[in-house]
Amino acid sequence: MLHIKYSMFILLFFLSACSIKNYTHSASKLIIIKTAKLKFADLGYIKHTNDAIRLELFVAGNNMQNIEINNLICLNEGCMVKSSFNSEYLSQNYPDTILQNIVLGHTIYDKKNFQKTADGFEQKIQNIDVNIYYKVSANEIYFKDKKNKILFKIKDIKQ
Repeated sequence: MLHIKYSMFILLFFLSACSIKNYTHSASKLIIIKTAKLKFADLGYIKHTNDAIRLELFVAGNNMQNIEINNLICLNEGCMVKSSFNSEYLSQNYPDTILQNIVLGHTIYDKKNFQKTADGFEQKIQNIDVNIYYKVSANEIYFKDKKNKILFKIKDIKQ
């Protein structure tokens, strides 16, 4: 009986990771994502609360992909733990929190090589596994890893 209750708890935990959230912040952005498995360049929406993020990616007005970041990372195809997502879609050498930090414009790698700029910050991180240039300004987030051929660009849409 205890085994059944434990199994139900685990099932509910995984199902709730991708459940519908009431997002408190929503913004339309120009989003460019280039990785070996993800390629996108068009309008998107970033919705988030304090503990959940949802990227809605559109092409020619049609929703093509949703990415939800919570305890797990969920795509249209299903959910996976963050380290597995990084290994499959980004780089296995990235910290688990890198995707949500990029999407929200937060520092990465525990503020390593943090430099304040006039309207934000930048970080340059280089080692045998990565060659990252990351810049966050008032209206743009730019992340490029030359070593792993990964680009994220999130820019405000001018009204």
